[in-house]
Amino acid sequence: MKAIRKILICSFVLNFFLLKAQDLVSPNKNIKIELITAKDRTDKVYFKILCKNKETFTEVLPQSQLGIVQKKERFDNLAFVGESKIVEIHDDYQMICGKRKHCENFGNQKTFSFKNKNNQKLEIVFRAYNNGVAFQYVFPNSSEKNINISEEVTTYVIPDGTSRWIQPFEVSYEGFYPQSQTGLSEDKNNNWGFPALYKVNEAPIWVLISEAGITENHCASMLNNSGMQSEYKVTYPTGRDNFQQIGVIAKVPWSSPWHTFAIGSLSDITESNLVTDVSQPNQLKDIDWIKPGAVSWIYWAYNHGSKDYQKVVEYVDLAVEMKWPYVLIDWEWDVMANGGNLEAAAKYAKSKGIKPLIWYNSGTSWLEPTPVDRLLTAEKRKKEFEWLNKIGIHGIKVDFFAGDQQDMMKYYIDILKDAAKFHLIVNFHGATIPRGWARTYPNLMTTEAVYGAEWYNNKPILTNKAAVHNTTLPFTRNVVGSMDYTPVTFSDSQHPHITTYGHELALSVVFESGLQHFADRPSAYYNLPKEPKEFLKNFPTAWDDTKLIDGYPGEKVIIARKKNDVWYIGGLNGKDTAQTLTLDFYFLDGNAYNLELISDGKDDKSFTTKVLQIKKGQKITVDCLPGGGFAGLIKLAK
Repeated sequence: MKAIRKILICSFVLNFFLLKAQDLVSPNKNIKIELITAKDRTDKVYFKILCKNKETFTEVLPQSQLGIVQKKERFDNLAFVGESKIVEIHDDYQMICGKRKHCENFGNQKTFSFKNKNNQKLEIVFRAYNNGVAFQYVFPNSSEKNINISEEVTTYVIPDGTSRWIQPFEVSYEGFYPQSQTGLSEDKNNNWGFPALYKVNEAPIWVLISEAGITENHCASMLNNSGMQSEYKVTYPTGRDNFQQIGVIAKVPWSSPWHTFAIGSLSDITESNLVTDVSQPNQLKDIDWIKPGAVSWIYWAYNHGSKDYQKVVEYVDLAVEMKWPYVLIDWEWDVMANGGNLEAAAKYAKSKGIKPLIWYNSGTSWLEPTPVDRLLTAEKRKKEFEWLNKIGIHGIKVDFFAGDQQDMMKYYIDILKDAAKFHLIVNFHGATIPRGWARTYPNLMTTEAVYGAEWYNNKPILTNKAAVHNTTLPFTRNVVGSMDYTPVTFSDSQHPHITTYGHELALSVVFESGLQHFADRPSAYYNLPKEPKEFLKNFPTAWDDTKLIDGYPGEKVIIARKKNDVWYIGGLNGKDTAQTLTLDFYFLDGNAYNLELISDGKDDKSFTTKVLQIKKGQKITVDCLPGGGFAGLIKLAK
């Protein structure tokens, strides 16, 4: 009897603590989500993600905790209530700029319902896409009273020893993505910014974590692993001097941003549209006026703004020569002199067929560069944008945002909405990373949020790190949206660069940006040999398709981007030693093509050019100098 009693007791204990798992599988059966909940008691909720590797599933995200906290209610100890039927998701939409014009994705969605110890409801909506996973929290109850969502319990487990490329958090997202296997940060604050890339141990599977679908009812978040190195908690930003709020204040029903996981091969990661897939569709009725394009940019060469009218004229003339549609008039335009003012500069640009864009200080954090405080309210924006329409300005670059708090998210969106009313395109600088707004408000052409070429003006560190950095960005920052790196510089600014001319030319293709600001002085472009100069003329910045040909973070990358019937190719060597890269033309159709290849010459400041006949399935090798690269055009053979 004692033995039987022990067996019954053990059985009861096991049953009491038994965990029940609910599954959700992607339409192509390659990705699976397991939601793990307590069967008989209120407890923590976890999930894990698995991806098919050959014929078996590999765990790509180990068991990770879910939960969210209101100021007056906790939702981390939860009783499972039920689950919905599977809803089929089909995202099919057009983008004005980005990796491709036509975006399409398929997923399966299921909603899991819970209640906390006070019987308050929480829903967690999961989507298993063919190339990733997304989930969001939902408070389904209705109320006219505001709630304060103050914290997430959400914690992602990245096992020790996993190779990862994550940027230590900066408000401006201007830093490197160092490769690490420890999760330790040099500054010891253990805050990490999105996106976060890692490679699954013992499998050719990669994961890129980010978030998307942010509205005025959200703040943005970061990751923090100060508790345990392997556990990255989704963390809200702290308050600022003039905005002390933590988290979000909003009415219910309320949905969180989407937490996103692009999953698969490196090409799956690089080519992913998951961030825009889960974001709100286009909210602008009239979009025919929105035109991406190349821009001549004055700041980099002189480490100064646009107070010299004659310098602005030089950059307008550069845009004319290179057939670029835009010129950016940077800070200090409000004190422009030496032959003309802003109105005169805009008039001169218009007379040459060039559309001027101008810079603004957002007025929220760094108040020195002028003009300041012209966009902070709807009334000020209306007055300013009416004036810009009157003098012929076509877009704005807004700089120096204060952080990722809820008021800043609202400020970004208010600028996009108001700018659209006056047919102004927008570039955000000193800003948060893209989180899907380019789909929702397609007048957003690009965002900085990157340690870009302007840092050659500020510190010498980019000189030796640029090649590794440039071959990491296509797999990290540039995946989540257009990136205003301000590339393709052949001369030196304040600090020299040691990447080759071939490398610099290739950046025009490798880095995607709806507005591609070509940063060098006019003479650098005028003095280029014929082939690279022609390559940059009339350069497209919106693409029909994108393919990763080859690559590995920090070592190499080859990207092909299609515009109409032409493929543009860019390849980078991220190493400080010579490297031979392989171009595989698997992506072509059955026609015959010519490849116009521009690669490294005999030294870092010269080019080699040649034309090759190629076809689908063919491979060629390209020799690259240390920090070298190549660019090319693939056209139908005549």
